[in-house]
Amino acid sequence: MGLYMAEQTTDPLQRVEEQLKKCVKCGACRANCPAFTAFQREPAVARGKIALAQHLLKDDIDLDDQTYLAMSKCLLCGSCVEKCPNEVPTDEIVIAAREALAQRRGLTTFHKAVGQVIQSRTRMKLGAKAAALLGPLFFKKVPETSGLRLRFPLPFVGSKRYIPAIAKTPLLDRYPEVIEGQSGKPRIVFFVGCMTNFVYPRVGVAAIKLFQHLGCTVIIPKDQQCCGLPGMSGGDLDTVRQLAEQNLAALERYEADYVMSACATCGGALHRLYPLVIGKRNPGLKERLERLARKTVDAAQLLHQLGLQPAETGAGASGSVTYHDPCHLRTRKLTSQPRELIRATPGLELVEMEGADRCCGLGGTFNVYHYGSSMTINDVKSEAIIATGADAVATGCPGCMMQLDDGLKQHGSTVEVVHTVELLARQLLGE
Repeated sequence: MGLYMAEQTTDPLQRVEEQLKKCVKCGACRANCPAFTAFQREPAVARGKIALAQHLLKDDIDLDDQTYLAMSKCLLCGSCVEKCPNEVPTDEIVIAAREALAQRRGLTTFHKAVGQVIQSRTRMKLGAKAAALLGPLFFKKVPETSGLRLRFPLPFVGSKRYIPAIAKTPLLDRYPEVIEGQSGKPRIVFFVGCMTNFVYPRVGVAAIKLFQHLGCTVIIPKDQQCCGLPGMSGGDLDTVRQLAEQNLAALERYEADYVMSACATCGGALHRLYPLVIGKRNPGLKERLERLARKTVDAAQLLHQLGLQPAETGAGASGSVTYHDPCHLRTRKLTSQPRELIRATPGLELVEMEGADRCCGLGGTFNVYHYGSSMTINDVKSEAIIATGADAVATGCPGCMMQLDDGLKQHGSTVEVVHTVELLARQLLGE
């Protein structure tokens, strides 16, 4: 698994020791685990990982590459948690186990590099600029599908993968820090997220314009950082804690009614994983993280709450749309709001796909380590989307957008992949 950086601290598995005892190995998780669908091996399913974590806690197994590999076979989608009769928080356990492995063996070379990148927004910006400039050297455009494909193999990038182009101008460089709205209207702090900032700034533009339409003041702190979920996937909780502290400082600088994200993953980090994982690890941050969590909302959730009326102008395009539930919205019970907004939009017909709430297979760095299996999971999703006959598939997560687009293009489909706020902005603003 590459080179490792050693570090020894208190065993994270001790924090979930009581939770481990809840698992009775009934196997209900097998039917709901996308990783088990792809790998068909017991270590890939929740009860297998819990058994492995129990042995890690007892320190009676070898910390070899197979142990690390088995624990990496989880998308942290939360499907097993929702369906578990004993309410075993397997995602929290897997995060703790990955942290324990990182402490005992050190971070993998890949996750060490990821940590170095996400620790600095400046470093990420420079990297994005370089990628935008050098993209044509490494990637070629495929006119038939408007995707980018590798000219030659690169580490950690599958040769079949379709890559979205990096934006020439990040979202954070397009707006002032404060966009004043109408007096008495809500004040919203926008947590942008890396994918929206560097890859899909059009999603952020749509969100900003919709909240401006509602008269809201939109605040975009320039010193916000990556949410840290890529680091959490590899067990690099020290980097996640550092980023959580920096984001707390950035988001608390302004008095606001809401902290809004148009990225399900980032919103999931702020709303659930920061208090759950970082709060338990750092009691001094617990209250601040819980306060941030209470203010954190998804863009579609807040638009619905504030009474957005997509029928106001009828300026948008018409067609049929299906909807994919991002895992980090599904686990927060945010499934009805985006659908209600789409249904209320004249000219749009919502067509439900089979398994709309099933994971698309991205899972953050799971997609990098296990790209083939990631796309095996995605095959089911792509086929379900195509079967609806819809013109477009909407979702609330830029990461899911990238994964869905990759899968659909590999199936030869021309179904458009859009963010929910893009559909709404087209209807209201004709954009």
